[in-house]
Amino acid sequence: MALVTPIEITSPAHAAQYVRMSTDNQKYSTENQSAVIAKYAAQRNITIVRRYADEGRSGLTLVRRDGLRELIADVQFGLADFDCVLVYDVSRWGRFQDIDESAYYEFICKKAGIKVHYCEEAFQNDGSLASIILKMVSRVEAAEFSRKLSTRVFIGQCRVTELGFWRGGQPCYGLRRQLVDERGVPRLQLEQGQRKFLQTDRVVLKPGPASEVRTVKRVFESFVTHGKTITQIADELNADQIRTTRGNKWKPYTIGKLLTNECYIGNIVFNRTSYKLKQNVVANPPEMWIRRDNALKAIVKPEIFAKAREIIARRGYRLSDREALDRLADLYRKKGYLTRRVLIAANDVPSETFYVTHFGTLTAAYKRIGFRPKPRFRWFETHKRIRSIVAEAVAEMTAKIERLGGRAVFDPSADLLSINENQLVVSIGCARSVHEGGHARWHVRINRDRVSDIALVLRMDSFNIKILDYYLLPFAEITQIKRKRIRISRRTFSKSRRHDNLDAFYRLCATKIAA
Repeated sequence: MALVTPIEITSPAHAAQYVRMSTDNQKYSTENQSAVIAKYAAQRNITIVRRYADEGRSGLTLVRRDGLRELIADVQFGLADFDCVLVYDVSRWGRFQDIDESAYYEFICKKAGIKVHYCEEAFQNDGSLASIILKMVSRVEAAEFSRKLSTRVFIGQCRVTELGFWRGGQPCYGLRRQLVDERGVPRLQLEQGQRKFLQTDRVVLKPGPASEVRTVKRVFESFVTHGKTITQIADELNADQIRTTRGNKWKPYTIGKLLTNECYIGNIVFNRTSYKLKQNVVANPPEMWIRRDNALKAIVKPEIFAKAREIIARRGYRLSDREALDRLADLYRKKGYLTRRVLIAANDVPSETFYVTHFGTLTAAYKRIGFRPKPRFRWFETHKRIRSIVAEAVAEMTAKIERLGGRAVFDPSADLLSINENQLVVSIGCARSVHEGGHARWHVRINRDRVSDIALVLRMDSFNIKILDYYLLPFAEITQIKRKRIRISRRTFSKSRRHDNLDAFYRLCATKIAA
């Protein structure tokens, strides 16, 4: 319970409220948070003009928290129409494990002249020594709560696995979840999205529909007996209109996961990787794995499963980058050329998916071994057309900025748009549509070598003939992406950053010009 603090009546102020729903406690529902915030605002003559919300999102990181990301972006881009931000308490702002990260996002607001109020805390966030100490303590407590909860959950999952129960989540293809009571008596089969409703109940796995069981056996037979690659198996399943449990098409990666899942021989294995507190994924050594053998009825014979693992090890699906390149180079020396079909036919060379995942593109892997495929003229025509469309869009931006009273200069060699003598520097990027496996995906091309303030990415339509929409985001987040290939599907390109037109960009420019 917060301490009673003096209520300071100030001149009317405009505020944005930020609420985040959590499963920690019912009192943290967004409706209750909004009620407390509204009362706090009314007592201080504050008008709430905007609302940012994250429904059911973890506070450990900024990932998938579109509400807070949008708030920070509006503040950074000068689009905020409020003087302060009202939050229920420090934990709703975030349970960041690095408390400096929590302070950093608050500092962004403070730097822009926007104060953050924690409405239900025992201190006034006024910069005094007492408030600084209490706020730091609250941040540490919020982080520590998540650490203790993570430990309790991990211990519980280990125990559930050792008893042969399913710890949670959707089972793999060909299996279903069976709800049982405390005596092991079956209750009902849980469908996708359903959860158990009694704490004393447990969930076990069992073989699923006969059609899926046949498909699992077919995959192992194709791989072990007929010597087909995971790419060939995926293509055959898709050609036969067989879909995954979620109704998606099969991919080589999905086939590879299926072939290495011990559930198909009746074993449940947990803690092969660690992803605690939303940190980096860590592969654990086998001695750290928690397992229960013969926890369910096997679908695949153990000797077939063992043979599949042997083939996977021999074909190099888990090779290092250097070993994979060496095998690719050997294949190039034998054949004198390389194509996708040549890769599929080679049993001792990783799949195309492996090289795309590890090197960004297949062409990039070719380049590493000195192979230069023949240029595809259609690609050059598309590239030329996209550059023309982007150039025309930049010309329109420059003219619009000049009508707003500013001066814009575009450097095509670096794709940088400078406004009012570098008062605002914008990196212009383009997201081109690439068709992979029958689906359109967007790859972003943007200069990450030259520092700028914001990034403006123009996304083309699926045919690369016109601009579909725009993404506006801090340039610093672009530079944090380590992969060479950037895709629109990355969490950096959230819905809050997507715009149907350039109105938000021009509002930002107008703000900078008027400053």
